[in-house]
Amino acid sequence: MQTHIVPVGFDYDRLIAPLIRDQLDVDRVILLEGAVGSEANVEYSRNLSKKLEKDFQNLLGAETERVIVSDVYDYDAAFEEAYDLINDELDADDERRGEEEKPGEVWVNVSAMPRPVSFAFATAAHSIMVERQADRDRIHTYYTAPEKYLETELAEELRGTGNLLESILESGEIDEDEIRKHLDTADDLLSEFDERGTTIGAKKIGDRHIVELPVASFSNVKPFEEVILFKLGEHGEFGSVSELAEALAREMNEEYTDSFRSKVIYNVDRLGPGGKGYIEQKEVGKSYQTRLSRIGELWVRSHADNE
Repeated sequence: MQTHIVPVGFDYDRLIAPLIRDQLDVDRVILLEGAVGSEANVEYSRNLSKKLEKDFQNLLGAETERVIVSDVYDYDAAFEEAYDLINDELDADDERRGEEEKPGEVWVNVSAMPRPVSFAFATAAHSIMVERQADRDRIHTYYTAPEKYLETELAEELRGTGNLLESILESGEIDEDEIRKHLDTADDLLSEFDERGTTIGAKKIGDRHIVELPVASFSNVKPFEEVILFKLGEHGEFGSVSELAEALAREMNEEYTDSFRSKVIYNVDRLGPGGKGYIEQKEVGKSYQTRLSRIGELWVRSHADNE
């Protein structure tokens, strides 16, 4: 079961378009609606949520649920709601999944809605990744950039209309063609705004339309762990932990012994998915291909000057 938690603000395209364009599996969608703000804002967001609910069902065949967030500026309440919601989805998947079925995943879109809700949901997701180490790879937070912001075009049109009205006041002359042009442009922009919200499209970044946000470890990296991370950053990938240990022994002028190899294996485990999450491993035959995870790459990049 692939569950997507989608806070709804004033965007349409970047909440559904990246899932379609990147051909991501979507089985269940939880749409979060904010209930704070002007009556017009709440109504507009609610209409977008209705449209998204319909399109997630029709275009992706997803089971869809709408949930009200009572106060979009209450970070603590949003965090608690996010924490419970993500855990509940993971637990529900565990209960309904057969023994041979692949574990389901929870995806949290932080592109829309006021920042307190987006940050609260991202932080809650990361906290659960730390607490539920075995489920770390089942939880994802991601962001999608729009191709175009409508606010700038709306502002430009408002500025142009203001200039037109000012010229009419000053000269007393009415240019019907100019007025018609502004009316047509304003109608087109408002139609786009009503249909798609404040942004249009989903921008492709790299080879995907989403940017997944990695979670950092809450533990310091020890000196020998640093050596391993820098070696992986330099080399890229090793076919096995033994190959990594041999390379480290040569670099450190150490004798390659069973003891040294065991030391490397122990520290790789501490840095791996069940530990600090800086290393990824893929089982190939009897060996484990070993490389940096996304957060591991970021760690090496940010600490390169200290090597």
